[in-house]
Amino acid sequence: MFSRNKGIFSLEFLVPVAGFFFALVVVHALYTFSIRPAATDFEITSRVKAMNAGADYKPERSIVVILKDPEQEIELILWVWAIILLGYKLAQVNGERKLLKHDFIGARPGERIIPEEALDRYKELKNAVEATPRWRERLLPDFLLASLHRFHATRSVQDASSAVKERSELVADNLDSTLSLIRYVAWAIPAVGFIGTVRGIGDALAQADQAIKGDLSGVTASLGLAFNSTLVALMLSMVLMFLLHALQARQEALIVELQNYCREKLVDIMKVPTTEETSSILS
Repeated sequence: MFSRNKGIFSLEFLVPVAGFFFALVVVHALYTFSIRPAATDFEITSRVKAMNAGADYKPERSIVVILKDPEQEIELILWVWAIILLGYKLAQVNGERKLLKHDFIGARPGERIIPEEALDRYKELKNAVEATPRWRERLLPDFLLASLHRFHATRSVQDASSAVKERSELVADNLDSTLSLIRYVAWAIPAVGFIGTVRGIGDALAQADQAIKGDLSGVTASLGLAFNSTLVALMLSMVLMFLLHALQARQEALIVELQNYCREKLVDIMKVPTTEETSSILS
């Protein structure tokens, strides 16, 4: 998750790119073969009913008519793209949490780790991580390795605990920065809706002379675009922001769980022996 590979062949690059093209193709196909044909049929049917019913006709509303315009299509493309990114980030968090079930230290009950043993433990864990692909570039092994290395170098339990805290702060900042693209999309969706509102009002004003003559169809269609684009944008943005905050909560909970694991499984069993204990061990 805390990947050191930031090239064009890394998942951090490929998932957003592939996700965007997937959202573009799927949503555009949905509009081409379903939403716009259904909206056209509904509008034709509504006109026929209005002509036959006369003044007593009450127009119906349909979701396909609300969604049919280009601005709403762009909003849905951005929303599906953001959902794909959120799903990828959530899968990363779940993958990290699965490692919490594994005992990387393997200490026996009552066993303590002293600075002289920390380096051996560090080498054993590092070799195990390198030999297991699903452990590579994961947060928990990285936290444990940092703590063991610091304990061996400084012979201080407090420094070993500080190493975990420093890694936690670094990872928290990194996780927050990886959500910047999703935050941008969450901002862009209402912006596109506002563009649709401006375009719809502008078209309505351009057809004011027809409205004066008694033909209100063009004005009502343009105003429909103005309000529908904003309506769809706000609804999609509300859902997206809720899911984004839920993901952030899961990420923050993951950091706390990693810190608790390192403290309970490693830091709490570290010990710096006294001079007498060191002499006893050496003898």
